[in-house]
Amino acid sequence: MEIDRAIKESSDRRLQTKYNNAVYVIQRAFALYEFEQLAFSFNGGKDSTVLLHLLRAGYYLHKEKTNYPNGNQPDCMLKCPIPTIYFESPCAFPEINSFTYETAAAYGLQLEIMRSDFKSGLESLLKEKSIKAIFLGTRIGDPNAVGQERFSASSTGWPPFMRVNPILDWSYRDVWAFILTCKVKYCSLYDQGYTSIGSIYDTVPNALLSTADSSSMKENFKPAYMLSDGRLERAGRAKKIPSKCESTHVLSNGMNNTGAHRSSSMTASIIAVGDEILFGTAEDQIGATLCKKLYAIGWQVAHMAVVQNDVDSVAEEVEHRKSRDSMVFLFGGLGLLHSDVSVAGVAKAFGVRLAPDEEFEESLKHLIGDHCTGDRNEMALLPEGITELLHHETLPVPLIKCRNVIIFAATNICELEMQWECLLELPSTPLVQMAPFISKHLSTMLSDIETAQVISKLCIDFPDIYIGCHRKSRAGPLILSFVGKNKIRVELAAEELSRRFHAGAFCEFS
Repeated sequence: MEIDRAIKESSDRRLQTKYNNAVYVIQRAFALYEFEQLAFSFNGGKDSTVLLHLLRAGYYLHKEKTNYPNGNQPDCMLKCPIPTIYFESPCAFPEINSFTYETAAAYGLQLEIMRSDFKSGLESLLKEKSIKAIFLGTRIGDPNAVGQERFSASSTGWPPFMRVNPILDWSYRDVWAFILTCKVKYCSLYDQGYTSIGSIYDTVPNALLSTADSSSMKENFKPAYMLSDGRLERAGRAKKIPSKCESTHVLSNGMNNTGAHRSSSMTASIIAVGDEILFGTAEDQIGATLCKKLYAIGWQVAHMAVVQNDVDSVAEEVEHRKSRDSMVFLFGGLGLLHSDVSVAGVAKAFGVRLAPDEEFEESLKHLIGDHCTGDRNEMALLPEGITELLHHETLPVPLIKCRNVIIFAATNICELEMQWECLLELPSTPLVQMAPFISKHLSTMLSDIETAQVISKLCIDFPDIYIGCHRKSRAGPLILSFVGKNKIRVELAAEELSRRFHAGAFCEFS
């Protein structure tokens, strides 16, 4: 079969892995359902075009395994008997309709044409047919993909059926790699700069593919497969005029910025992930440095914790702090080892799954080369729908921000220094520079018994000033810290303490 042959002869290991995984999902569906219980939703777009040919390949391999165990199946067995659902709409591009009918004729598809909305059409179809599962070309990144798995039951309020998503983890680049490698026909709109096709009312060519032509007033576009950043495939989706053909929904990727919280007090939590710290085999110097950095920009560190290299431990701590503090900073447990669970823990804390991020994967590829080509790069799996990548020209890979959680990749103080400075320099940095803290430190050889009552009274008299006490040794001096944002009040509190005791009882300590 030409599709299977083209993939196996390809040198693209990543594409081979994606293909094998997708075909496995298709064959699982063939094993779970009778053919008359299956259907395929085709809309003429690039994703469903890929799925069509994957179904053909999957059907070929399925029949080869069941009817031709010796591998002598004739190559002409190309027609997959699965009914194909097509929702014909007056809002569709003429090129989409033409391509759909031409494709159906070329491959002998059993078209079930619907002329109503998707939900109503499905309700009617499922009443007439014994369909229990439908193959869909849904990919992570699509607005309706959040929460879906390769086999996902239909949503509440919809007619009951199983959604089968063989290409759920495919990227924009994977889709075009398949189409170009297998040399299959696709809708001509993609050669005109369209990268994601909806209706005639909300789709235009992607401006990122525009080419300047000084000899003509006409704007030209490069083909869709030349889009360098697949995350921007929907940049051509812009509502042009109201449409009566389809309802319009406001979609959010979970990264809407409604303005930073700019109160006078910004609090942060710091979470270190590392069994080595808990075992006592390594010291947490990054956390202490991060406290100083936050203090220097007027932020108060409200909580600091060290947790095990365990997804649930990370998730529990992040869940506990993300709603209490302005920002949560996480470090440790980032990488490909079994103990690198930070990203998975953050995803679990927000109740989302990990999904491949094409932009982050491209950054990693520039950093580590082609070592991971062909296999799923686990480091490129990020919390779905809530992740923002923070780019800086100095950083080899962007920092990861999930809502109000920032994950540092630093493993030592020098790396943290560099990442912190980059974070502060970002044009839209999430770190609001607050009024700095002012501090004054005094030391005394007076005993705790002599000072305790006076210090307690001072805390009541100066509620806006933090007054802390610590000793470096039991036999050494007592060190008192006065911290606040009003220099006059800090000085007054320190003077008041000294006034309560004999001259020379306290001296400044730096």
